[in-house]
Amino acid sequence: MANVLLKNITKRFDQVVAVNNVSLEIADREFVVLVGPSGCGKTTTLRMIAGLEEITEGDIYIGDQLVNMLAPKDRNIAMVFQSYALYPHMKVFDNMAFGLKMRRVSKEERSKRVQKAAEILGIEALLERKPKQLSGGQRQRVALGRAIVRNPDVFLFDEPLSNLDAKLRVQMRTELKKLHDRLNATVVYVTHDQVEAMTMGDRIVVLKDGLIQQVGTPLELYNQPANLFVAGFIGSPAMNFIPCQLLEEDSKIYVNTGDFKVALLDSVASQVRSAVEEKYIFGIRPEDFREKSPEQKPYVGWEPIKATVNVIEPLGKEISLNITTGTNSMTAVLGADTKAKLHEDIDLLMNMEKIHLFRKEGGEAIV
Repeated sequence: MANVLLKNITKRFDQVVAVNNVSLEIADREFVVLVGPSGCGKTTTLRMIAGLEEITEGDIYIGDQLVNMLAPKDRNIAMVFQSYALYPHMKVFDNMAFGLKMRRVSKEERSKRVQKAAEILGIEALLERKPKQLSGGQRQRVALGRAIVRNPDVFLFDEPLSNLDAKLRVQMRTELKKLHDRLNATVVYVTHDQVEAMTMGDRIVVLKDGLIQQVGTPLELYNQPANLFVAGFIGSPAMNFIPCQLLEEDSKIYVNTGDFKVALLDSVASQVRSAVEEKYIFGIRPEDFREKSPEQKPYVGWEPIKATVNVIEPLGKEISLNITTGTNSMTAVLGADTKAKLHEDIDLLMNMEKIHLFRKEGGEAIV
């Protein structure tokens, strides 16, 4: 396997900049996920690594080799596409062996590699079938097998699970992580699904408009988003955002949204005390609410608010509530034992250790 290094790569299509001066180092055997909305440049970046798109500016290294001018077949990479791209007239064995045959690998070696890949993927019994006789999940395994037999330096995945149903996607996410562990492979994986990114990646690269917004582990992106975009994109349900101002009263700093006022913890207040007159965006995740009962003593670090319940969505062990606090609407996720009732008021506590503040101009995180 090998590391992948992107140095200031840019891709332009006429006047459109699809990828803008992206630099990224992917370590040997690392599983890195490129994530972002449609049109953010993630697939274009992957195709440049593969050699399927020419680089306008910058350099790409696989291992110690500069690959800018190398054809895809000479880069020792294997790519799995959104569509399975199997040859319908060929049996599974022949589909998996076809690339090796084109490289004039011996028949004995082809058979050995296909059998080994089939064993890893649990598709030994399917080798004599044709693609039309396979389910979606089985076809995806065959496409994976075709990549595995190459023994590539780098695996490139372009939304490989998007054609599967929800249950099978969850299963295949687990299978892909197990496969990564077994092969000790370097993987670059593209998806628009932040749940896939969070559950699969060693590190996640969040892209928007061809620019990297943040690179980090799933928990780093979840707990310390760099800006409003990352905070809203990572996490499900999405983080709540409310415009606010900061007020200083009696040596305490408060977040004032117009609908409610809550005190910042001293550790947070010290970071913003010098700029209390500036405007901010207050952020809190739906899971950082707790229901308050009348007899309950105050929790340290939790601030009370009163809200009205507009929608109740049972999720099994949890309940998702759409609430309003005057003019502001938010989502709160509570335990299934909540006493919340539709169109009635509810007393909630917010975990002030988990709140976020972003600059209204520019959107960068300050807390």
